[in-house]
Amino acid sequence: MIIILGLIILVVAAIVAVAGIFSNTGSAHAVNGAFSVFGHHLNGSTGTLFLFGIIVGAAAMLGLGLLLTGARRTSRRGLAARRDLRHSRRETAAVDKDREALAGQRDTARAKTATVAQERDDLTRQRDDLAEERDDLAGQRENLLKQREDLLDRDARPRATPTSSRAVPDRYAANSHPAPSDEEQHRKENPFGNRPASL
Repeated sequence: MIIILGLIILVVAAIVAVAGIFSNTGSAHAVNGAFSVFGHHLNGSTGTLFLFGIIVGAAAMLGLGLLLTGARRTSRRGLAARRDLRHSRRETAAVDKDREALAGQRDTARAKTATVAQERDDLTRQRDDLAEERDDLAGQRENLLKQREDLLDRDARPRATPTSSRAVPDRYAANSHPAPSDEEQHRKENPFGNRPASL
């Protein structure tokens, strides 16, 4: 809509310019030398003067258009730069957040690693303590086995001594009697002699 309105205004201005130029030509519309620009006196008709006015106005409009175009480009560039700056700031903030999150994860991983190392050291110490206790128990077991063997040896020694002292010659030697003969020994074992036992 704005383009159509601008086109209509441009066509009307062109028609007015052509009509003003051609309706003010000739000697009847001559400019007396009172009009000058930068010391240059303009000669000719008022139509020529109107043409110069149109040219100056067109140049002014061209300059104004270029100025507005440059300002628009500058403002667009400024908007784009501000948009890029906001975007880069957002990206920087996101990167900072990611970096902080990674730093937190790194610290957590380091803490977990330290905790695992501490637990490993504790388990190693517990293992060493258990190994020492095992060695102590093994030594105590060996001592108990030695004590048991000593007790068994002690119990075995007194039993062997009385059995050897119960021998017949020692008993008769203690009573100071001579050792019995085979016949006396046979009588003691069979007091009834060769007689058969009565029924």
